[in-house]
Amino acid sequence: MLSILADRIYRHLFLAQIVALLGTGLATVALGLLAYDLAGDGAAMVLGTVFTIKMVAYVGVAPVAGAFADRVNRRALLVALDLVRAGCALALPFVTEVWQVYALIFLLQSASAAFTPTFQATIPDVLPEEESYTRALSLSRLAYDLENIVSPTFAALLLAVMSYNALFLGTVVGFVGSALLVVSVMLPSPKPSEPRGILDRTTRGIRIYLATPRLRGLLALNLAVAAAGSMVLVNSVVLVRGMLGLSESALAWTMFAFGAGSMAAALILPRLLDRLPDRPVMFAGSVVMISALLALAVAMSALGLSWPMLLAALLAIGFGYSAVLTPSGRLLRRSAHSEDRPAVFAAQFALSHACWLLCYPLSGWLMTRFGAVPALVVLAGVAGAGIISALHLWPAGDTPEVEHTHDNLPPDHPHLQGHHRHSHALVIDDRHPRWATHF
Repeated sequence: MLSILADRIYRHLFLAQIVALLGTGLATVALGLLAYDLAGDGAAMVLGTVFTIKMVAYVGVAPVAGAFADRVNRRALLVALDLVRAGCALALPFVTEVWQVYALIFLLQSASAAFTPTFQATIPDVLPEEESYTRALSLSRLAYDLENIVSPTFAALLLAVMSYNALFLGTVVGFVGSALLVVSVMLPSPKPSEPRGILDRTTRGIRIYLATPRLRGLLALNLAVAAAGSMVLVNSVVLVRGMLGLSESALAWTMFAFGAGSMAAALILPRLLDRLPDRPVMFAGSVVMISALLALAVAMSALGLSWPMLLAALLAIGFGYSAVLTPSGRLLRRSAHSEDRPAVFAAQFALSHACWLLCYPLSGWLMTRFGAVPALVVLAGVAGAGIISALHLWPAGDTPEVEHTHDNLPPDHPHLQGHHRHSHALVIDDRHPRWATHF
């Protein structure tokens, strides 16, 4: 897997991802402490609003940014967005009002909503071979999981010798470091797409996404991921601290179990995906998640909650979580031309976070109103609905090449190469506006 780091451009981009993730992790810890300083017992409401603002920015800004990502130099865009994020982080220690936090977070997360899909769409152009790209996806998944472990630990060490405001400076260093690493390499930029109206450009990524069966299936699987993941991310603190009465360190180890499961899958997947198509691997990961949720609900009903039981469930959920998310980049890569990839990656970014925007409050409300077992069962039901929808939306016979004809093109059009009926990998574009065998 590490052999792909021999590619200088990818190595710099991967290091940029790591330092930016570490900076983001430090900011997450610092934001909680800043919210408590500003709002006291109302800190939970402030943080809840911050996370909502984050999701709204992701859902609303990403498609707009993706629509124009191919119109500017990709390296300049990524560096500028990193510097905007660094500027926001630099301003956070100086805020004195809650509304200022909200404004800065919206600006920071809007920059992230533009940065992340553009960055993700760059990797397939840097590593065009699918085998290399698959290993890059697994490395990226490992980076996210390690950040969940390393950032809180690093923050705890820093807080032992300095105030939480210094963590924001660490965030600034992370984003500036990312910008320096990006600017140190030349990035491939796809040819600009055809001139289009603003509305057409803004909706193009989502239209390609929703017109492609495998991506409609991916969206349904994103719902399953959000349902299972929200149970872990929202309710673990209640299960560990409230129901089990364990310490804060026990909560950290519980979240480590989730990350360890995800890392285990990320390590296994490159070899697995060399032998198996994406579809069965992703569906198997979804089944593992829903099975773990239901098994935990049954075990809690029969035996009560125990920590080993919870650790085992989160380990399994983390494994399934990564098995669904890691291959998703491969689906996006093969479902769009190079010039449309930023818009399609932005559509995935926005639509997947819309699933989280639904499941985050649902998970918290179910836990608060009805308790752990009903929450597990209902969220398993939501995940199950996602899996069933994906089975319908993403047919098993999804072949790379589709035989089709074109009545929408003249007989001498270069695309036809003299053949009325032809076969190739079908991608939604101007010549193929829908998924069909006849145009």
